[in-house]
Amino acid sequence: MQCSFTAHACPAPAPAPAPYAPVPTAPQAPRPRNARATRKAPHGVLEVDWPFFGEMCRALALKIFRDYDPEVVIGIARAGVIPGAVVASILQRDFASMAITRTETGGRPVVIAGPTRLVTGRRVLIVDETCDTGATMKLALNAVRELKPAAVKTAVSFRTGEFRPDFYALETDNFIILPWDREVIIDGEIVMRPDYAAKLKDLGG
Repeated sequence: MQCSFTAHACPAPAPAPAPYAPVPTAPQAPRPRNARATRKAPHGVLEVDWPFFGEMCRALALKIFRDYDPEVVIGIARAGVIPGAVVASILQRDFASMAITRTETGGRPVVIAGPTRLVTGRRVLIVDETCDTGATMKLALNAVRELKPAAVKTAVSFRTGEFRPDFYALETDNFIILPWDREVIIDGEIVMRPDYAAKLKDLGG
């Protein structure tokens, strides 16, 4: 697992326990043509539990406060709303969300619910859970800038590709399993999310 915190002045979160150790990588199948070419094949699995996630959010919030101190935090729904709301609560700042989705696998992201007009004339922070090519974050930035904020910067929990946000907690090339959707309801039963289970199987977990 190759993870590193980005600011030496910010306290690192508690070390992840043994279950987070990388799983040996199985031989990788050829990537489909519509897959993102810039994303590296995962080296292992990073399972994030709630305590570890909390430590990441606290470290990320401290880095943001020292360098920027936003007035409004915007979380990108769905997954970015969770770290966004936590960071906003730690910073004691206003929080709102916007929704961006992909209409099909590998397709371009589209805005389905834009940012609040509260961003006008204020310092804004846009938060997502991860970024790879940055397509989603760039779309969010454009939507916020149309409302003429005083300033706007970006933050993610995990940096996983070429796009470099202004702030991030961890940089990793591992497959990430998040605590809030590790288990989902299918046919009335709570089970491990199918793509998580499939990836663990592919990587030998």
